[in-house]
Amino acid sequence: MITSSMCDTAYELLNKKKKPVAFAKLWQEVSQIMGYSDDMAAKKIASFYSNLMLDTRFARLEENKWDLRSRRTYEETHFDTSKLIIDIDENDDEGVVYDDDGNVVVVVAPKESDTEQ
Repeated sequence: MITSSMCDTAYELLNKKKKPVAFAKLWQEVSQIMGYSDDMAAKKIASFYSNLMLDTRFARLEENKWDLRSRRTYEETHFDTSKLIIDIDENDDEGVVYDDDGNVVVVVAPKESDTEQ
């Protein structure tokens, strides 16, 4: 039985590979090592992705590739949010965040207190 976590397993895989890996490939290898059935892997994939996002050992790169943060520069792993514009549409109480080119980056949900009227 495997006793290490999914993220620990991913860390070991990336450490051995020495290069970024696409998320789908990384998950395939992690779930195989963990011994997950197809059904169990389908149930755990969202949790794995969330855990990778929160684990400071990992860096998400372009094209949904992942690498160890220790192998990346600060500029490669940090997104400059100082130039984001938050535009709140008063008609539907939905906030939209745009980048410098006017592309939607993220939609900000209204606060619960704003929707209870």
